[in-house]
Amino acid sequence: MRDFDYAVPSTLTDALALMAGASVARPLAGGTDLIDHVRTGRLAPDLLVDIKKLPELNRLEASPSGLRLGASVPCWKVIASTEISRDYTALVDSCRIIGGIQIQNRASVGGNLCNSGPAADSIPSLIALGAQCVIASKDGTREVPVEAFCTGPGKNVLQPGELLVELKFPARAVRSGSHYRRFIPRNEMDIAVVGVGASVTLDESGQRITDARIALGAVGPTPLLATDAAQALIGQAFDEVAIAKSVAAAKAIATPISDMRGTAEYRVHLVGVLLARVLKAAVARARGETFTYQPGH
Repeated sequence: MRDFDYAVPSTLTDALALMAGASVARPLAGGTDLIDHVRTGRLAPDLLVDIKKLPELNRLEASPSGLRLGASVPCWKVIASTEISRDYTALVDSCRIIGGIQIQNRASVGGNLCNSGPAADSIPSLIALGAQCVIASKDGTREVPVEAFCTGPGKNVLQPGELLVELKFPARAVRSGSHYRRFIPRNEMDIAVVGVGASVTLDESGQRITDARIALGAVGPTPLLATDAAQALIGQAFDEVAIAKSVAAAKAIATPISDMRGTAEYRVHLVGVLLARVLKAAVARARGETFTYQPGH
C-alpha cells in the first residue's frame, strides 16, 4: 500500500476544506471498499479524510415529512430502525445483504452509492424510493436525484472537493410498499447478477396501482430507473397482464454484458423473473399482508 496522509476533522466545514485542499482526497466512512481499493492500487489518494463521526453524516431521522439518512450511517442502524423497516422496506432489504454482519457494522449506504458499482445492492432501492443526494463543497450544497448520481462503472457526479452528506427520501404514502431482490449464483459470489427494486402505491381498494417506481441493477453501466416499466402499471389493476407489460418494458431497457456471472441473455431473462416477484412482494406489503422473504429465494 502506498503512503498517504490521514485526517480526522471535527466539523463538516473542516472536512470540506481538507477535501478541497488535497491533490487527490478520498473520504473514509466504513472503508469496506476504499481500503481494499487503496491496497490493490485501484485508487491512489494523497489524503484520506475520516468522516464517519461528523454529525451531519450520521443523521438518521424518520419523520412524517420523510427520511434523512446520513452518508456515514452504517447498514446495521438502518436494519435496526423500526420506522425504516416499516416504511422503507426496500432499503432494509438491501442493507441485509450488503456483505455479512461484520461488513454491515461498518459499511454505509452512502459509501455503497459513492462506490457506484452497476451491481450495487443499495442503489436500486434508493432509486425506487425516490431518494435525493445532498452534496456539499466549500462553495455550498446541491441536490441530485439518485438515479442521476452514477455516470458509469465506478463513476459518479461528485467533483473534486465535493462530499455526499446525506440522502433525503420523501414521505411514504398510505398503502405503499417496496421491495428489493437480487439473484446471485451462489452465496460465495456476493455480487448481483441482476437486482431489482420497486415501490408501489395502491388505491383505497388495494387493487389498482396509483404510483410506482422501478429500478434495475447489473444490467447496464449504471443502475437504471425503469420509467416505462412503472408507467405500464400506473392506473392499472394489479394482475398478470399489468405485470407482463411492466416486465416487457423493463427488459427493453436492459443492456447487460456477458461475464463470468452470467450471459447477457440470461440477465435479461432474470429481469423479468425478479421484477414479477418484486412487484408481488411490494403490493403485498402495501396491502399489509404478511410477507416473508428469504434472500436467495
